[in-house]
Amino acid sequence: MKMWKKAASLALASAMVFSLAACGGGSDSSEGNAEATTFKIGGIGPITGDTAIYGTAVQNGIQLAVDEINADGGINGYQIEYKFEDDQSDSEKSVNAYNTLKDWGMQMLVGTVTSTPCTAVVEETHADNMFQLTPSATAVDSIQYDNAFRMCFSDPSQGTVSADYISDNGLASKVAIIYDSSDTYSQGIYQSFATEAEARGLEIVAAEAFTADSSTDFSVQIQKAKDAGAELVFLPIYYQEASLILAQADRAGFAPKWFGVDGMDGLLDVEGFDASLAEGLMFLTPFTPDAEDEATQTFVADYEEAFGSTPIQFAADAYDCMYVIKMAAEKAEIDPTMSVSDVCEAMKTAMTEITIDGLTGKQISWGEDGEPSKQPTVVVVEGGAYKVLQAE
Repeated sequence: MKMWKKAASLALASAMVFSLAACGGGSDSSEGNAEATTFKIGGIGPITGDTAIYGTAVQNGIQLAVDEINADGGINGYQIEYKFEDDQSDSEKSVNAYNTLKDWGMQMLVGTVTSTPCTAVVEETHADNMFQLTPSATAVDSIQYDNAFRMCFSDPSQGTVSADYISDNGLASKVAIIYDSSDTYSQGIYQSFATEAEARGLEIVAAEAFTADSSTDFSVQIQKAKDAGAELVFLPIYYQEASLILAQADRAGFAPKWFGVDGMDGLLDVEGFDASLAEGLMFLTPFTPDAEDEATQTFVADYEEAFGSTPIQFAADAYDCMYVIKMAAEKAEIDPTMSVSDVCEAMKTAMTEITIDGLTGKQISWGEDGEPSKQPTVVVVEGGAYKVLQAE
């Protein structure tokens, strides 16, 4: 099976989706549809609002993979219908999006994109026993049930791996942390980082919080980190706040090493941000478009041709999700006439039996807890681009 094929044209894909739109329909999770001729796979994430860059990337990454898979014969000989709903990274809107997709006849869900909405939606998928694979929701509770799996690292994993990398590579001994105490993602990574940092002998000289209501002025946090003699500042936050912190630290004459997590992806594309301020910034990411392997370069070229922009890690995570679903579905030998619940039961078993080489990792596998097993990657910003760092 070829995993990385040239994408079919978007015009052809769109025509295919519309031609199949009359098939299926909402159904009880315990009942199949003997007349179903396509797999209906839904996606949920923010394509408007502050985190739209993530949701749009996921939407596009899924679309690219769906086009390829359909052009290559589909899943078990059946084509995929794909529909994506905007949730603006809001839990209530995300549940509404789920119900819309459920009424449409969704059989499996790729989503949601961000953690808090995913934690709300997993309650719904669990109640319906619907298979769910999130590309990027990192909170532990986002996949707390046995019907849910994730493509990315969890928050605790990111915090632990970051502390280990900093210690193993001797990046600093005195570390400050600036985190968002109002955000599940940031809080979870901070807590696991702090625990692992202590175990590894790193000194946390300052741990300064902010909230969503105070996320524009970081002068106090920066000054405390500077006064404490921090050699490195760990930023378990998203790129929007990070761009402000880097700019304000520069004005304050504070130039430590900076280390972030996967929410940092997108930093170089912030409008009005001086990318030179990010020079030397390191962060965890499962994917960089500058990687030289053939699979990555083919994906980047196809994505740029289809969507006119360079893919970020969220697009790669989502793309991998679709190929994981294809592999697990073929392992489970499911077909679209099966009930949502029967599909889920078969997929749950198959997910623990497959191993896949993807854009976001090699030899990726899953446990019954839904967590992936794969090696982390750290990149550094050099010359306005990302370069993969090799651990020493």
